[in-house]
Amino acid sequence: MTGYPGVVGQPKEWLDTPALLVDLDVLDRNTQRVARTCREAGINWRPHTKGIKIPAIAHKLLAAGAMGVTCAKLGEAELMAGAGIRDILVANQVVGPAKIARLVNLLPHADVIVAVDSIDNVDALDAAAREKGVRPRVVVEVNIGLERAGVEPGEPVVALARVIAERTGLRFAGLMGWEGHTIRIPDLGEKRRAIASAVGQLTSSAEACRAAGLPVEIVSCGGTGTYWITAHLPGITEIQAGGGVFCDILYRQGMGVDHEYALTVLTTVTSRPNPTRIICDAGKKTMSSDGAVPEPIGVGKVKSVSLSAEHARIDLDEPNTALRVGDRVEFIVGYSDTTVHLHPELYGIRNGRVETVWPVLGRGLLR
Repeated sequence: MTGYPGVVGQPKEWLDTPALLVDLDVLDRNTQRVARTCREAGINWRPHTKGIKIPAIAHKLLAAGAMGVTCAKLGEAELMAGAGIRDILVANQVVGPAKIARLVNLLPHADVIVAVDSIDNVDALDAAAREKGVRPRVVVEVNIGLERAGVEPGEPVVALARVIAERTGLRFAGLMGWEGHTIRIPDLGEKRRAIASAVGQLTSSAEACRAAGLPVEIVSCGGTGTYWITAHLPGITEIQAGGGVFCDILYRQGMGVDHEYALTVLTTVTSRPNPTRIICDAGKKTMSSDGAVPEPIGVGKVKSVSLSAEHARIDLDEPNTALRVGDRVEFIVGYSDTTVHLHPELYGIRNGRVETVWPVLGRGLLR
């Protein structure tokens, strides 16, 4: 952390707004909770960093027991590798000459695993790897119900795994899937059954590969919205849950994740048109509302919150004349994955004061 000497040690209310904050004690408790779940289940933790975006936090998760990280984009993997993290899964297909060239040139610096679901992609990866003289680990992505990317379970998985194993430039490492279609099921019993059914397709595909003589090292799945169930299912080796270390409205209220809120946005009241309306200096360009609407803290009984580009409008059920122009309002983040990347830095808060400031180095890494 450099470049913020006048900020560290100050009360959080001293910060100019809007500002993205993380409660460090809550972050630590959420981190320990996921790590403990994995430990007790006897599996590895490979947290997804697509919403975290900060290598320093990734290192905190590794120190808590994570064995590597998951990235959504190759650019994120390059960032994490540059920060000294070696075991990295890119949980997407790396496609096209430019990206594949970047991948094979990253491999001398980190052990990067990549997901595939087509022979064409396998062939392109194999050719580039052989030319570079590297052998990346490859996992087959399996469609276990999300209906996005992925090979269908069973024999199609075995067939593609066999193709990978035959390529001299690649190392077949296993399978990955994402039971994302189950995250919003409100009934816990139904959710458990849906997760077990989806993950069962992944683990049975792994068994089919083993029966065909294809060693399976990795069976990876499980996000924040499912991890506490998925972690205890037989046959998986790791979970990818990462966003839960922050938690947010979507994770907790939409997915049933029993974590504390660590991430907030500090704003300033810029207008009080009437006693039941509060206007703050943070809109969609500061905190997203695509997954869930952010919730203001300590303003009274809220009727609704709406965001425009640069403003948050809070409408109250009952008048509040205590809040004045210039006062501060903190919002619980609606969805961290689409909020963190909007900010240049994240302020780490402990006991109401700024303890550290982390540049959000992963913002803009879309390729």
